[in-house]
Amino acid sequence: MKSVLKVSAVCLYDQKGRLLTVRKQGTSKFMHPGGKPEPGETAAEAGSRELSEEIGLSIAPEKLDLMGVWTGTAANESNTDIEATVFTAPGTWDPAAIHPGAEIAELRWLDPSRASGHDDLAPLLTEYVIPLLQA
Repeated sequence: MKSVLKVSAVCLYDQKGRLLTVRKQGTSKFMHPGGKPEPGETAAEAGSRELSEEIGLSIAPEKLDLMGVWTGTAANESNTDIEATVFTAPGTWDPAAIHPGAEIAELRWLDPSRASGHDDLAPLLTEYVIPLLQA
């Protein structure tokens, strides 16, 4: 039986409509900034905290807009599904304002219309978020 991991993730866009994706240290897949909630933390609080830790942005939890909640295959953990609560950050962001934290190996701004050309995206992106953005 697969285990289920709860995570919060946040979509951020630049002025060109590109979606920020990150690749964490020791992994091969690009995904949203985000991670696991700490005990007692709401999904939005976890998303806000992870933005600060992973890319140096301070966005209050109440400013995040719920995009959806999906269950899918975990990108970097075998025999695991994720239950992801995905938010959208308000406005657009200057790539120069993004400062990756220690756990982030690489940043990439992704044009959602060209996502099919990438084979290194997390299933959450390819199965749920990008199809929603292209609808």
